[in-house]
Amino acid sequence: LSMAAPAALQRSVVLPAGKHTASLIFLHGSGDTGQGARAWVKQILNQDMAFQHIKVIYPTAPARPYTPMKGAFSTVWFDRYKISNDCPEHIESIDSMCRGLTDLINDEIKNGIEKNRILIGGFSMGGGMAMHLAYRFHQDLAGVFALSSFLNRDSAVYQALKTNKNVLPELFQCHGTADELVFYSWGEETNKMLKSLGVSTSLHTFPNLNHELSRTEIEKLKTWIVEKLPVERSKAN
Repeated sequence: LSMAAPAALQRSVVLPAGKHTASLIFLHGSGDTGQGARAWVKQILNQDMAFQHIKVIYPTAPARPYTPMKGAFSTVWFDRYKISNDCPEHIESIDSMCRGLTDLINDEIKNGIEKNRILIGGFSMGGGMAMHLAYRFHQDLAGVFALSSFLNRDSAVYQALKTNKNVLPELFQCHGTADELVFYSWGEETNKMLKSLGVSTSLHTFPNLNHELSRTEIEKLKTWIVEKLPVERSKAN
């Protein structure tokens, strides 16, 4: 008997206003949902984060026991031994979710979207998940963004990049200096490590911002998204 395929991830989708030629996958923070992340962004911008040509997908992580919450079920992308940058990664849960998210990427490709026209990123744990997915398994994506995120000190991502020869997706990182959950120094260290391993990175610093999103940050992100996924000039026959 073959193993049952993992159930497709639930998702909340913002369709492009015009012709769909690129896709953006936004991964929520721990305990949130795709609908929740979309509503949060919408509340900050007073409208959906929407584009003329880019479909925006907010998937929801399946609920699983989460060690930092004493094993209570939570919608998290992977488990953690603790919320810290100096402990081992729970690699088994990370890799299993990379498979589920690969299915989501493949769905877009089946819909006729080129892989280099797909961007992935997220907030907090969602950004960490996106970095694992792109830098270990999908190095041909258009780019990665990580908002208030970090990788553990000896992350599998760093190990993978030590032997890498490919051109890597660019990383757009944002972090608040007042973040009390994911310290700014963790985000900064992640940025420096990835840069030293050949990733083209930017780190946008937001003074007084805690573990949250801000309007300025999302506006900056939107500008970067359109730089990475420009409107395609219609191809002459």
